[in-house]
Amino acid sequence: MKSKLLSLLLLSFLFLSCQGQTSPALKTVDVKTFADKLNSTSNPQLLDVRTPAEFSGEHIDNAVNVNWNGDDFVTKANAYDKTKPIFVYCKVGGRSAQAANKLVELGFKEVYNLDGGIMKWNASGKAQKTEKIIGICDQEYNELVNSSKRVMVDFNAKWCAPCIKMNPYILKLQTELKDQIKIVQLDADENKTIVDQLKLDGLPVIIVYENGQEVWRNLGYISEEELRKHL
Repeated sequence: MKSKLLSLLLLSFLFLSCQGQTSPALKTVDVKTFADKLNSTSNPQLLDVRTPAEFSGEHIDNAVNVNWNGDDFVTKANAYDKTKPIFVYCKVGGRSAQAANKLVELGFKEVYNLDGGIMKWNASGKAQKTEKIIGICDQEYNELVNSSKRVMVDFNAKWCAPCIKMNPYILKLQTELKDQIKIVQLDADENKTIVDQLKLDGLPVIIVYENGQEVWRNLGYISEEELRKHL
């Protein structure tokens, strides 16, 4: 009996070891924790791991662009002090999570990854203030959602994997259901003003309106079958 118990304990230990544990050096934190730690750190190392085009459109103050998808990410990352905290973020958190794990592999002792990326940062009210209107404004958006009795707005992005996966059937529904509901797609990067005003903090986002009033919203991937139920 003892032999069987010891065997089970050994197997459990091996299973957990194979599963791996998150490194204590890596901390994925919410906006407040990220901001507080950033502000309390002297000369913080803050990396925006999006593309240069995304970075030029907007970024957190004092961030440096080190593109996760660039060929020189490791080379540039290795130039930073591995004994001091390093902070990373992207658009919604996917790329920065990969970058953060790589930084731990490279030997960084304290890595902070912003959960939800700059979209959650902006939605929390920390977006840089600007008078520039990017894409559709709130008046135009109100006209859009009131342009038909029922309107569905799909906020997406070219880099967003779930958005890409959903796009073919959304285009199909756009044609199939044109007599029942008006379906409009808006690129979140090209319509930053309304995204910030609606405080959208992730992608894709689908919002359904009836007579100009929001009646349903979905954040993240949704199957064609499930989406049809709400249309």
